Amino acid sequence: MRFRVAASLAALALLVLLTQSVAMILLLDEKEEEFIENQLSDQIAHSMAIWRQSPGAAFPNTPSMFLYRVGKGEAGNNVPALFAGLKVGNHELFQGDKEFHVAVREDEGARYILAYDVEDHESRLDSLMLLTVTASVLLGVLTLFAGYLLAGRLTRRLERLAKRVAADAPGPLAEAGMESEVQALAEALDQYRERQSATLERERAFAANLSHELRTPLSGIRTDAEILATLPDATEAIARRGNRIISSVDRINGLASSLLMLAREAKPGLPEEIRLQPAIESVWASLMLATPKPVGLRLEIPEASTLFADVSLFDLVMRNLLDNALRYSESGQIVCSLKGSRLSVRDTGPGFAEGDLERVFDRFFIGPRGTNGLGLALVRHVCAASSWTVSARNAPEGGGEVSLDLGRSWLPAAA
Repeated sequence: MRFRVAASLAALALLVLLTQSVAMILLLDEKEEEFIENQLSDQIAHSMAIWRQSPGAAFPNTPSMFLYRVGKGEAGNNVPALFAGLKVGNHELFQGDKEFHVAVREDEGARYILAYDVEDHESRLDSLMLLTVTASVLLGVLTLFAGYLLAGRLTRRLERLAKRVAADAPGPLAEAGMESEVQALAEALDQYRERQSATLERERAFAANLSHELRTPLSGIRTDAEILATLPDATEAIARRGNRIISSVDRINGLASSLLMLAREAKPGLPEEIRLQPAIESVWASLMLATPKPVGLRLEIPEASTLFADVSLFDLVMRNLLDNALRYSESGQIVCSLKGSRLSVRDTGPGFAEGDLERVFDRFFIGPRGTNGLGLALVRHVCAASSWTVSARNAPEGGGEVSLDLGRSWLPAAA
């Protein structure tokens, strides 16, 4: 912005200067032409008057003027061919790169031709034009530099305001002493932050209340389903339906917890040492109890690999990643591998649609292969809070793959 303001000022100044300079040069050239015509007329009239008394004194004193006289009946061999056939009057002629102004007069005894080589005039005009253009360019550069400094002073408060907004600095953005335009912008941003904060607070309160209200009836439903499934005289079909109700209730509870965490700011607790293999195996075992499938899990993780992180958040991330992989896998093995600080989960399903890779982490994103739900959105939310990076791709071996870059929280096995 600073450079654009300075460049605009410099361009405007340069345009004004060049326009004014060209106008002055054209006006000067016109006046010079008028002066030359008057000088020629006066000089030839003077020469004609002097010739009758003293022919030697009739010639001009300047080296760029040439006087020719052709008497009545004379051939005029001394007159250059360029001037010989000119009629009485003033003329402007060109010979190569030379320009001549010629005055032709006659009296009762002779024909007079006065030629003026205007090379000195043109040279002075060219020098003046070059000097004017050079001065205009230099003044334009000076204006650019001065405008850049001036724009810096004018935009300094804007830059400071932008930094405070980017850093989400506490306190009001509007300050005393601000320029009126900057203060108006700061006040508008303050009002927007207040509205945004109020909206987020309402959403968090609603999600918390909804989660709380759902837990009480769901707990009752789950308890009844457990009793139903464990009745001594219950048939296999009744027990199966009871376990299905329990699984559905657990899924609803998980969805409510996910909504609550997405509405709140996920702040990691104190980091603890997590052994990756046992932690992932524990999550997988609980998923297989809830959703038994002919799908296996292959861990390509060194046995001694550890991670320093919030245990509950890591468990939540792995549960959602493995559950997502299990949902799209009907057979084969889900592969969980660790390469450097990158932890990946690859399923055996059809993979992601290529156009959906940038949106698979959006909440309830509906793509050509169905709804993604909250699982991956929750993973991204937790990863952002834990300073991890999450990404998705279609693995070369087939299937979809979601990877976590654990950064500095991961420790190599050798450690």
